[in-house]
Amino acid sequence: MKKILIANRGEIALRVMRTARKMGIRTVAVYSEADRDALHVRYADEAVLIGPAPSSASYLSIDKVIKAAKLTGADGIHPGYGFLSENAEFARAVERAGITFIGPNAHSIELMGSKLAAKEAVKDYNIPMVPGVDEAIIDVDKAKRIAKEIGFPILIKASAGGGGKGMRIVEDAASFEPQMDRAVSEAISAFGDGSVFIEKYIGSPRHIEIQILADMHGNVLYLFERECSIQRRHQKVVEEAPSAIVTPEIRKRMGAAAVRVAQACDYVGAGTVEFLMDQDKNFYFLEMNTRLQVEHPVTEMITGLDLVEQQIRVARGEVLSFFQEDLKITGHALELRIYAEDPLNDFLPSVGTLDTYVTPSGEGIRLDDSYEEGMTIPIYYDPMIAKLVTYGSNREEAIQRMREAIDAYHIKGAQTTLPFGKFVCDHEAFISGNFDTHFIKNYYSKEHILEQQGTEMAVAAKAGLRFFLEERDRLRVNNRIPSSWKNNR
Repeated sequence: MKKILIANRGEIALRVMRTARKMGIRTVAVYSEADRDALHVRYADEAVLIGPAPSSASYLSIDKVIKAAKLTGADGIHPGYGFLSENAEFARAVERAGITFIGPNAHSIELMGSKLAAKEAVKDYNIPMVPGVDEAIIDVDKAKRIAKEIGFPILIKASAGGGGKGMRIVEDAASFEPQMDRAVSEAISAFGDGSVFIEKYIGSPRHIEIQILADMHGNVLYLFERECSIQRRHQKVVEEAPSAIVTPEIRKRMGAAAVRVAQACDYVGAGTVEFLMDQDKNFYFLEMNTRLQVEHPVTEMITGLDLVEQQIRVARGEVLSFFQEDLKITGHALELRIYAEDPLNDFLPSVGTLDTYVTPSGEGIRLDDSYEEGMTIPIYYDPMIAKLVTYGSNREEAIQRMREAIDAYHIKGAQTTLPFGKFVCDHEAFISGNFDTHFIKNYYSKEHILEQQGTEMAVAAKAGLRFFLEERDRLRVNNRIPSSWKNNR
């Protein structure tokens, strides 16, 4: 593999390109008209314009991406995450074009892309499952009877869902029918598939995921867990590795379960098996993401592995060069997703031009971004600006470094999740490790951020006043000191 096209944009495109360059592999960027001046376009060895700004006419166009690969002679395509990364038809089209898809095969993507199909695939592999049904429910009366048998509260979930879409929590029988109608309607709108299923709602869960890596020779390894419970709208904002509550014994059992899930779908490459964990630390299979995760850097930091490099090596047919017993956790890592969102306005998008963009650096700080000062955040795509990652010898050190890195990160021109990240790192629930996916619901409000900002401004004002007074006293001329000029005139 001598040349790779990255079918993506932004920070993940740059991140893949950096590893490819390290491996001596040339890179091809694809870009929309909105991304003409993007950093990933400038960094790549070659770049191809594939369409107008809307992703449906550019980054989601299978034909245009493959045409660009053929035009440039790319012999591999890395999908990154989002866009076409979990599109089974894209994987098939790449293979039909005689190009290597740097990811799992279409069968695995298709199987794990449907929550119902995934449940069916793993049921014979002794995987802990949330109590519920493993078939699509259409008849409302039948669904209501099943919900009563499972026991409220229950969760209605879109089979093809993700990101919280097509998902409804139902507390009682009276609210079941309207909530199911909403879930089906949203699933059809978001995924073109109204299939839903029902399972027991796990109250106060933790969201724990296991990174796996599999080659074409039957070797499947787990690279430990990531804690992803700090979420807004069912989407992650803060992640860490390892989890503060997972014991070595639980880690081993979760890892073994994740390996079995991968084996159930003949998985190849890097993937993530997600679990819910209840208050008693029982864990249940949630889904499998058949791609590189946004939060993969925290796993890289604690294992010393480059997951993109491993993806490329596996796609080339190489055997994994290490065994499970070779892997160990060293230190602790945190990741804050910095979105152009306003934490004071329900995390709504806040795109604009970055009038000020000053980034942190130093020991234990990693920044995966794709912006420079003066650049404008496009309205067409995910509003992520960067991923700020900190590493320490232990969790306390990683958290403290995150606080300092946030303070050193200065962005003006768009509201961001930086203040929210600071709030999380300073909150006792997070510091103690005693939190769950309801962290925002239980602890967060915009008043907390305003209070925090007010305190920081007051401290800055006091420091400024003290500096001013010290400088004034140091530079003041005392008129009562005799003048030698007057005495000698």
